[in-house]
Amino acid sequence: MTELIRTPLTPGMLRGTVDARNTERGVIPLRLPEAALRQGHDDYLRLMASQGAGVRLALRTAATVVELDLVATRTVFHGAPVGPPGVFDLLVEGHLTGEAAAPGGASADVDMATGAVTYSTGTAGTVRFEGLPRREKDIEIWLPHSEVAELIALRTDAPVRAAQEADKRIWLHHGSSISQGVDAAGPTRTWPAVAASRAGVELVNLGLNGNALLDPFTARTVRDTHADLISIKIGINLVNTDLMRMRAFTPAVHGFLDTIREGHPDTPLLLVSPIHSPLVEDTPGPTAPDPDFPGLRFKTFGDAADTATGRLTLRTIRRDLSRIATERMADDACLHYLDGLDLYSEEDFATTPLPDLLHPDTAGHALIGARFARHAFTGRGPFTSC
Repeated sequence: MTELIRTPLTPGMLRGTVDARNTERGVIPLRLPEAALRQGHDDYLRLMASQGAGVRLALRTAATVVELDLVATRTVFHGAPVGPPGVFDLLVEGHLTGEAAAPGGASADVDMATGAVTYSTGTAGTVRFEGLPRREKDIEIWLPHSEVAELIALRTDAPVRAAQEADKRIWLHHGSSISQGVDAAGPTRTWPAVAASRAGVELVNLGLNGNALLDPFTARTVRDTHADLISIKIGINLVNTDLMRMRAFTPAVHGFLDTIREGHPDTPLLLVSPIHSPLVEDTPGPTAPDPDFPGLRFKTFGDAADTATGRLTLRTIRRDLSRIATERMADDACLHYLDGLDLYSEEDFATTPLPDLLHPDTAGHALIGARFARHAFTGRGPFTSC
């Protein structure tokens, strides 16, 4: 057996991150900077920002074997079924050619009622890909989108180095768990990854499960991150958490967009409203797992009558986002608006349902990703202007 070469992991090998946390064993890529996580002061936010949605190792090598040692931390929600381990996707010259899960690992136990996270320690495992073409090539290893991957060591049977920065536009997207990719079968099958692949752009995915909440530190992260194209998808988390009323929502959206424009005054910026979700179209949150359902399905505990007091629903959020966008577009030629129902509508729910009533499955992600790419990146779409 050929002895494998161990190559140090360097920041230049990582794509789709904004920061990293060094550990005793290795490094954990982050999708929010440590300064933002300290301001958030929330265990669940830290967990989500540490998960690898859109994060990948981008390498140049003639290797036929690639091994990655790591500790995968799997999220376990109290009272919910334990899902399968996260998947690492291998792309060779942009084509999906392999997938694997890491043995061993740790766990992050989440109390969905409080958001408290309890971590267990775990052992390292190895993800191995073999049978790669014996020639110089670009490869990418996409980390699981719903797990934390503490990267420890990289081994190959030929020298390896960081791939050259691609001559592609960088698309930064921020959104909720749907944008992070919950319930997609693999990290390259989340809807933002699907859209990025179709459009030929480099993805930075700041989708944060449960945490697209118009936080100022997230807006500052977007402001301070290099991007050629930006999209912001807002709504479902604000309803699910019952976080604010309409009086706070409107200025919070303006403030979020104002902050982004401080760093990206002329960058194409697409504001996206929520996709269809039958639970909260006309009934406010909060939402939580349905205790009477044997699997995982959500229900809302709000009262439709409370919309009169300013409590948010998806319908009222879409109405206000459309108004805000229209007002701002009068002075901002590079701001655009996309109704989330153009990505996934009530009619789509009948044919491609949301299994838990909130999140699309892999087929739903493929549908949304294809529609977003067609709307944003083709013809006279928002990402073809400015």
